[in-house]
Amino acid sequence: MTGLFDAELAQLRSAHLARQRRQVAPALPPADVQPDDEALRGTTYVIDGQTRLSFGSNDYLGLSQHPALLAAAQAAIARYGVGATASPLVCGHSPAHEALEHELAAFVGLPRALYFYAGYAANVGMIPALVGRGDAVFSDALNHACLIDGIRLSRADLHVVPHADLSALDAALQASTARRKLVVTDAVFSMDGNIIDVPALMALCERHDAWLLIDDAHGFGVLGEHGEGTLSHHGMAGLKGIAAAWQGRMHRLIYMATLGKAAGVAGAFVAAEPSVIEWVMQKARTYMFATAAPAMVAEALRAGVRVMQDEAWRRDHLRALQARLREGIAQAQLPWTLLPSSTAIQPLVIGSNEDALGVMAHLDQQGVWVPAIRPPTVPDGTARLRISLSAAHTMAQVDQLCAALAQAASASKR
Repeated sequence: MTGLFDAELAQLRSAHLARQRRQVAPALPPADVQPDDEALRGTTYVIDGQTRLSFGSNDYLGLSQHPALLAAAQAAIARYGVGATASPLVCGHSPAHEALEHELAAFVGLPRALYFYAGYAANVGMIPALVGRGDAVFSDALNHACLIDGIRLSRADLHVVPHADLSALDAALQASTARRKLVVTDAVFSMDGNIIDVPALMALCERHDAWLLIDDAHGFGVLGEHGEGTLSHHGMAGLKGIAAAWQGRMHRLIYMATLGKAAGVAGAFVAAEPSVIEWVMQKARTYMFATAAPAMVAEALRAGVRVMQDEAWRRDHLRALQARLREGIAQAQLPWTLLPSSTAIQPLVIGSNEDALGVMAHLDQQGVWVPAIRPPTVPDGTARLRISLSAAHTMAQVDQLCAALAQAASASKR
């Protein structure tokens, strides 16, 4: 039996598709940096024993090392301990979790929110609670794996729609005779960095009496006036509530966002009409049958949401870094394609798996870590470096990355 796995592992390696797990820890700041100084926090890591400047994490606002979040978690440990002890529906739902859900709902401008211990668990549990046999799900071709897996588990009829193709979605919805229709999409696509047109999707869902589920994993905290996410980016809802033009129209929207990326901690939440959230809480197996996240995580997240609102400079700085990176790559005249993106995700398409790994290795030799992303995460022939920017990065660090890329391009020509 094990020989079969050995042979298949060898095939992965020969196709340059084998993944390598690394030991990663934040680098300790220099002796002259004070504990509350954010210099180097969230950008410099020790990776397999080597210090590297990292552009690989989803810590878009640099909150994972923020003193306010660390202090909130430490205070919660003293109050609640380090474990939740049971599922939320038994005794794992603390006052910290309750307060977090109220604050998240108010932050994104929707009536009620439900907190899950992980984003994957939220989607895998929520979708089968919403739809089943006899229903139809319309899924963007580039949706994240957790959405795809949730759809499969639901046993609803699956219709894969070409990426961001509104005309194709319109036709698919029109042709469907399913009793219940659910359109499912990422809000910001994790490997391309583009933002979906949520108002246009909502209009289609209204026309065809469908629900819309958006996964805002990479928009929450980064987009919107206060970091409320993609709904705020489109002027639909946010900290100020639901926009007048969308009053009475949001009942068909189900909003999900993860909290281990820009929010800096862990978990995810779903927000929607109260009856929808109540139903998900009653039926999502990943909510009912899993131990809750510790209360210290909830308290750290509450602090993170406050920081998002109070420190708008983080989003401003992130946008400046994006502009600096794109300008630097354009000036370097690299032989690779930087996809258009106005988010923290800046994908540089290399092409083959082997070439992407080679460029990653050249950067690593220069002390810069950018992960190479290969199939099945991205389509064949589009292996890429997924450059992730953080508000913790400096302009000088972005310049260092651009210089390293230029050197890698020069080396690849030899």
